[in-house]
Amino acid sequence: MTDVSETPYLLRVARGEVVERPPVWMMRQAGRYMKIYRDLRDKYPSFRERSENPDLAIEISLQPWRAFQPDGVIMFSDILTPLPGIGIPFDIIESRGPIIDPPIRTQEQIDKLYPLNPEESLPFIKKILNTLRLEVGNQSTVLGFVGSPWTLAAYAIEGKSSKDYKVIKEMAFSQPAMLHSFLSKIADAIAVYVRYQIDCGAQVVQLFDSWAGQLSPQDYEVFALPYQQQIVRQVKETHPDTPLILYISGSAGVLERMGKSGVDIVSVDWTVDMAEARQRLGREMKVQGNIDPGVLFGSHAFIKERIIDTVRKAGKGGHILNLGHGVLVGTPEENVRCFFETAKQVDQFL
Repeated sequence: MTDVSETPYLLRVARGEVVERPPVWMMRQAGRYMKIYRDLRDKYPSFRERSENPDLAIEISLQPWRAFQPDGVIMFSDILTPLPGIGIPFDIIESRGPIIDPPIRTQEQIDKLYPLNPEESLPFIKKILNTLRLEVGNQSTVLGFVGSPWTLAAYAIEGKSSKDYKVIKEMAFSQPAMLHSFLSKIADAIAVYVRYQIDCGAQVVQLFDSWAGQLSPQDYEVFALPYQQQIVRQVKETHPDTPLILYISGSAGVLERMGKSGVDIVSVDWTVDMAEARQRLGREMKVQGNIDPGVLFGSHAFIKERIIDTVRKAGKGGHILNLGHGVLVGTPEENVRCFFETAKQVDQFL
C-alpha cells in the first residue's frame, strides 16, 4: 500500500482527499511572462521546435517549477500537437497563432484522416513526461493536457483563431452530419492521446475545450458535450483512477453541463463566483480555479485578499487553486511568486 506522504499533494486532492490547503498551479505557468522563457524563445523562435524538441519542452516545463515550486507541473505543449498524427498539419506563427492550411471543409478530407498512433507520431511526449516525473518526484503532480473535439475542430475548420466561429457554426447548422463525423474521429484520437500521456507519466490530464463557451447551451449539448463524454468514457475504461479536468473559457452558461462530461474536476473561469460555481455543480464535484489573471497586476495585498476570498468560497476540500485562464503576458514575476507563496500559506489566513 502506498504511503500517503509519498503521493503528491495535488494528486491527493484530485482523488478526493481533504487536506490542509488547496494545491496550487497556474495555467500557462510556463511561458512568455518569464524572462528565462523569453530568452530561450529568442534562441529557438519556432514554437513547434520548443514544444516538440523534448529537451526544450522539458526545460520550459521546469522553469516555473524551479522558480515557484507549484503543486502541479504541466508539460509544455500545444492542444494542436496531435493533429498531424491524424493527417492535419499545422504551423504556429508567433504574431498570428495557429494556421491550418488547407482547413477541413469537406467530407472527403474527413474520410482521409487516419487513427492516431502516438508512439509513431508523438515520440517526444514519452521523453517529456517520463523526465518530468523523474525531475519532480513526489514533490509535485505532473499534468498532461489535450484539446477537446469542438475546439480542435474549430481550429481545423476555421483554419486559424476566430472571433465569431462563423465557418464551423455554418457547418454545424447546415451540414451537421459531416461535423459529427469529424468530431467523433477527433474524440477517438484524443482518447488514445490521453491514455498515451498517462502511460508516459501524466498523473492528471486536463482537457481544454477553450472555444466551447462560444456555443449556446443547447448547441453545447449537441456538439461539445457528447464528444467530451466519448473521450472520458474511453479513458476511464482503461485508466479509471487517473483524474481528468475539463476547462472551458467563458463557461458560465454551460457550467452544470460541464459536470455531465464525466470528468473528476471542473475548472471554473472567473466569470462565475466560486461559491455559486460550487452550488451549481454540487459539492460532490471537485473544482479548480478561478482567480482572474488580471488580479496578478494588482498589489501583493490585493492578490492575497483575492486568494483568501476564493479559497473561502470554495470551502474545505475538493478545490485546486488556479487562475480562471492562463497567466497574461507582462505579468510581473514577483506577483506570480506572491500568488504561490500566499497560496501555500493560505490555511493560516482563514
